[in-house]
Amino acid sequence: MSDSQTASASDLPRAWPFEEARKLADHVATRSSTGADERPALLETGYGPSGLPHIGTFGEVARTSWVRQAYTALTGRPSRLLAFSDDMDALRKVPDNVPQRDMLQKYIGQPLSRVPDPFGTHESFAAHNNARLCAFLDSFGFEYEFASSTQYYTSGRFDAALKRVLEVHDQILAVILPTLGPDRRATYSPVLPLHPHTGEVMQVKMDGIDPVAGTVRWTDPATGEVFETPVTGGHAKMQWKADWAMRWYALGVDYEMSGKDLIDSVRLSGRICKILGGTPPAGLTYELFLDEQGQKISKSKGNGLSVEEWLRYAPPESLGQFMFNQPQRAKRLYFDVIPKTADDYLTHADKARVLQSDNPTDNPTGNDLRANPAWFIHKGIIPDDAGSPVPFGMLLNLASVANADTPEVLWGFIRRYDAAVSPQTHPMLAELVKHAIAYYADFVRPAKTFRAPTDKERAALVDLAETLRGFEGEATDASTLQNLVFEIGKRHAFEPLRSWFGCLYEVLLGQKEGPRFGGFVALYGVPETIALIDAALLRDTQA
Repeated sequence: MSDSQTASASDLPRAWPFEEARKLADHVATRSSTGADERPALLETGYGPSGLPHIGTFGEVARTSWVRQAYTALTGRPSRLLAFSDDMDALRKVPDNVPQRDMLQKYIGQPLSRVPDPFGTHESFAAHNNARLCAFLDSFGFEYEFASSTQYYTSGRFDAALKRVLEVHDQILAVILPTLGPDRRATYSPVLPLHPHTGEVMQVKMDGIDPVAGTVRWTDPATGEVFETPVTGGHAKMQWKADWAMRWYALGVDYEMSGKDLIDSVRLSGRICKILGGTPPAGLTYELFLDEQGQKISKSKGNGLSVEEWLRYAPPESLGQFMFNQPQRAKRLYFDVIPKTADDYLTHADKARVLQSDNPTDNPTGNDLRANPAWFIHKGIIPDDAGSPVPFGMLLNLASVANADTPEVLWGFIRRYDAAVSPQTHPMLAELVKHAIAYYADFVRPAKTFRAPTDKERAALVDLAETLRGFEGEATDASTLQNLVFEIGKRHAFEPLRSWFGCLYEVLLGQKEGPRFGGFVALYGVPETIALIDAALLRDTQA
């Protein structure tokens, strides 16, 4: 029985990484059917280091890692993840978000691994960006092998595959040329020789191909000089679509996902891989991330969110949650998605801890647990201190009403709410408190806009304040207070009832959305909430 047959579709956890793991298992089973190829499954992610690493780069590694985790759970077989940097590609344009742009302009056309580092910290621009990528992936604890295109080309790792390219050069041209315009078609070759004098990556027509010698002959359009260049040893590289196919063939890649904008390229590279004699990998086509204006995020433009920006406002687990959610659906990647995503993670983490207690780590058979995003984010073992007794959105609202600028302000309310909670007992909550202070200062406080209540809303707010006064000095839980708020909304005939909560958020908190108000009152305090209502009503009469 093949690995892919070890579980029927109905047996799989209802999570997209397991669907992808099944595809990977089918692919590996096909190449292993003769028993001649029992190597670990190879999953790959690609990175173009022409700009600083961004969240999209992280997302691809994270998602591929989760497919790998599901594959291990599904089959028990070994696997590898290769994070491949195309650092031998030529610098085509200078990114907008780097220093020394005038200096970089002089190196247009040079391999990225030969372009000086504008930041002055590494031997090349590619090395700087590669280091940034690896440092971030390491900080998340991803298990991967980093691979440099330059190192693979110059070390001879691709030599046999490159010679194979020359053997089928005309067949590759027959696939690619129909996809090109007339001007590009006249000079196209899948092989890009490096100029022996300038080091530039040359996009020129090949005058001759010698598969036996492993060389190409070409003419420098600037000088008319004719060169014969080996394709081996790093003296040449491949055009990127052919390069992608050659890499799949040379390394035996079993799985690689890619964005929706590369659908046609995946098909083209798959055809070339077959011409070379290989089998294209299985993979997922994911939707693109969009910025605030709904435009695709770009390394060179530097739009959208950076990894560092996200981590200023929310914990890394929340970034994992964002990447896990519906990869085949386009999502805005901007600051306003952070609070909800953080609370989504907390909800899943709380559920996963309960499920894990029902499914011990020595017998993790529960599909509900393995379908939980937290199971992937925490690599299959949910820490005891994952999650938080206070949602992130609640902390933001608490920071807003308290005008908090230090964590100590929020901890004063939290300790009164539950004396057993501390930064030591709940490290995730401690982290969330710090993030809430930063997010409030940068986004909530500048956007706060209070409105005056209508006569109907004013009567309901007075009623709420008077009712709460009856609870002063009593220990009141969040559910009791939430029911109280509901009853007052019904008593004053708010239709729909959510308009009553909209009043509470806009009049009392100065924002369009807010927390479960009963939970907020329990955390903020009954007397403090009464004072908040009184202040809002007084503000209205003085306006």
